[in-house]
Amino acid sequence: MKRRDELGDKVWKGLADATRRDILDHLAERPLTTGELVARFEGSLCRTAVMKHLDVLVDANLIVVRRQGRQRWNYINPVPIQRVCDRWVGQHVRQMTSALSRLKDHAEAKNRVKATDRRDAKESGRRRSPSTTASDDNRG
Repeated sequence: MKRRDELGDKVWKGLADATRRDILDHLAERPLTTGELVARFEGSLCRTAVMKHLDVLVDANLIVVRRQGRQRWNYINPVPIQRVCDRWVGQHVRQMTSALSRLKDHAEAKNRVKATDRRDAKESGRRRSPSTTASDDNRG
């Protein structure tokens, strides 16, 4: 049985290369034979290079290979990506969400205080205005 961290490391290694991410993007659309994948990279990668990338993805359990006669069908396996997302990305999203929630609460509290201060200033201005006018009338 492989250690969880070892599997995670292999998933990160599989996702670290742009070509392997491209392969996964193609397989997310639909399963493809190895020949179809090689054709998609024609001009930029040879069959051997594509096969090496596929080996890394198979080792990381990011794709599953099924043989059907002479054809080798490649299927994406989203489970390891979801696990990485849950373990790493989800953890950071929860922390960021919590921090943003606290920031929002803080900003809203400050806005409430400012609104109360403005309202109080207006009300005290209204209260002073008649008394000031009355004292002005007594002087004149």
